[in-house]
Order: sequence, then C-alpha cells, then structure tokens
Amino acid sequence: MSCCAATESRPEFHDLTKRIDPDDKRLINCNSVDVNQLMPLKYKWAWEHYLNGCANTWLPNEVSMQRDIELWKSDVLTEAERAVIMRNLGFFSTAESLVGNNIVLGIYKFVTNAEARQYLLRQAFEEAVHTHTFHYIVESLNLDQREVFNMYHEVNSIADKDVFEMRLTENLSREDFDTSSIEGIQTFVENLVGFYVIMEGIFFYSGFAMILSFNRRNLMQGIGEQFQYILRDETVHLNFGIDLINGIKHENPDIWTPEFQDRIYKMIDEAVELEIAYAVDCLQNGILGLNADMFREYVHFIGDRRLERIGLQTRYEGSNPFPWMSETIDLGKEKNFFETRVTEYQSSASLSW
Repeated sequence: MSCCAATESRPEFHDLTKRIDPDDKRLINCNSVDVNQLMPLKYKWAWEHYLNGCANTWLPNEVSMQRDIELWKSDVLTEAERAVIMRNLGFFSTAESLVGNNIVLGIYKFVTNAEARQYLLRQAFEEAVHTHTFHYIVESLNLDQREVFNMYHEVNSIADKDVFEMRLTENLSREDFDTSSIEGIQTFVENLVGFYVIMEGIFFYSGFAMILSFNRRNLMQGIGEQFQYILRDETVHLNFGIDLINGIKHENPDIWTPEFQDRIYKMIDEAVELEIAYAVDCLQNGILGLNADMFREYVHFIGDRRLERIGLQTRYEGSNPFPWMSETIDLGKEKNFFETRVTEYQSSASLSW
C-alpha cells in the first residue's frame, strides 16, 4: 500500500523497513505518523525556502532602539504619526501570533511532506521572533502594553481582519476535519490562501509601507530596521505558501473547479476591502505624504499580484502609488529578495557562552 493512499485504511504506524521512493511523496495525505524522511528531496523549492529563512536569522534585541526612544519622547512626531505607529503595533502584535497558532494547530498536521514540514518548523520560530519584536518595541518605548496588545478587541479595523483569519483556523481545528475528500482539501487550501496570500501577502503590506515611510525619512529607524527583517521573513513565507498552494492544486486538480475559484475570489475581495478599511482608519488625515486613497490603489495593486501568483485573473486594476517602495518591496522580484541583507547576524563561532 502506498504511504499516500489517503482513502484506504492505514496501519497505526508505517513500516519503517520500507524504502521511500521520492515519487511516493505528496504534500498532503501521506502517512502522518511516518518518520519525517527528508532525503531524497522531492520538493526542492520547500528546502530552498527553508535555507532562505535561515539566511535571515535575527533577534529584535540586536537592533538599537535608542534613537527611537529619544524621538518618541520628543515633540517631533505629530499625534497622527504616533497613532499610525500605535495602530500598526496593535495589529502586528496579534496577527503574528495568529499565524503561528495556525501553523502549529492546523497546517502542520495536514501537510505531511518532510521538506515542507521542515520549513513550517522554521516559520513557526520566525512568528515567535516577530511577536517578540513587538514586545521589544513596546517595552523600549515604554508604551501601555494593554493598549497595544488589546487593540484587536477595541479597534474594529484590526478586529475585523483577525476574525476573518480565526474563522479559517477554526475550520481546521474541528475534530472531524480531514483532507481525505475534495471538500476537505478545498477547505485546507482556503486556509492556506487566507494565511499566506491574504494575511501575509495583503494584510501585512499596508503596515509595511506605513512604517517604512517613517524609516525612509530617518524617523523611527530602529522599528524600521526590524520591519525590514520581518518583511524579508514574510516574503519567504508568501513564496512558500504560494508554492504549497500551487503544488496541492497540481497534485489534486479536481479541487480547482470554477465554483471553488469563485470562493477564492470572494475571499480575496473581502480581504481587500478589510485592508482598505484598515488603511482609512490609520490614515484619517494623512501623514508623511500618504493618504487613504493612495493605499486603496496600493491594496488593489498587491491584490492583483497575489491573484496572478495562484493562477487567477486580475480584477482590481490598481497601480503602485509608492515607487520608492521598490527599493525595499519589489513585488515583481520577490524571489531575489535575499541578494542583500540588512545587517549580519552572529554566527555560532563568535557566540559567547
């Protein structure tokens, strides 16, 4: 019996004496209690994403916050600018933990390929580092911790995005959920679209643009540097997720029906509107030359790019209103993002014990 025969009865444990043929490997619906046999690799793209993630190893306390602290205590920043920073800290501080929970409680259980799981373990660590980052920023600036970390309860534009994502995790957390049917695989792919294409590919990008607009004006540079690190992580997350979605589509072509594609379109339509509402909430009066109309155009632009990457037609016809963003976020060349690094990280040879 093939280890990937999802609909047949399976022994409690796989025969560990049997050699695994790479052709037997599948992204989902292999034997979930088998050893995670990494070699020989079948999905080399998953291993490459893992290596790219390792190349961006960092911790937030490696970045000095001294200049940010001095600026935050001064009267240089306007109340509107402070509000934008606070809104983004409030959103990201909970969003990153939602992504981590979804990996651990949902995706990892149903992705049964070893090299893909290797990347998911790496990504889960990175989500923890990102959550650590927002704690480090809040603590450094002596902000009200309850105010920042409770925004997902108190700010509608943040709560609406979080609720959108939590629904998807709940679907995978049901005791009776599995991926043995076409409907189950479709539900699983909806979760992947929701977290990789939408959360990390749409919901995060307005916040990146806002924070990096401070950084390019030499304001809040410590936060800006940390967001550059996070953006590099998220770029790989997005690329892995899209490769995973497209790989599952390729191995399970029956799921990609016109009706299912319409469900994905509706999900992304809803997400685009939620992100526009968030941008309007953050930029009610405009700051640093940015306004809500520009972000509406930007969200439409990145929404179309995400649709293209999973094989769907564009529909928003947006253009990129931030040409300066191409220096940091090149949506057309995401796979080349690691040609340079923000700073070097400490290697094991130089660690002090």
